[in-house]
Amino acid sequence: MEDDKGPLARAEAEEYASWFRALADATRIQIVSLLARRREPMSVGEIVAASGVGQSTVSHHLKILADVGFVLVEKHRTSSLYRINENCVSCFPTAADVVMGNPVPATPTCD
Repeated sequence: MEDDKGPLARAEAEEYASWFRALADATRIQIVSLLARRREPMSVGEIVAASGVGQSTVSHHLKILADVGFVLVEKHRTSSLYRINENCVSCFPTAADVVMGNPVPATPTCD
């Protein structure tokens, strides 16, 4: 049985840290918010137009968000469409609860 008074297991702490790092930038927060509100795949060009941030910057941030699983990439010939990963994003409040030692609500597994 896990000790509720001790720290998180190292592997779990590292996973949560990667999630928090991915959201430690205002532009990435804006991109996640945009994709979550649109609820449909968007091209880099559409994200650039909606955010007012340059293409290379958006692409850089999308890679970081995709690496931790907040954003999913759908390849279409020479272009890519990006959409929010509902499963992973729905787990984020649980990650904050776990880190803060609060009771964990039932949520889907983050994949």
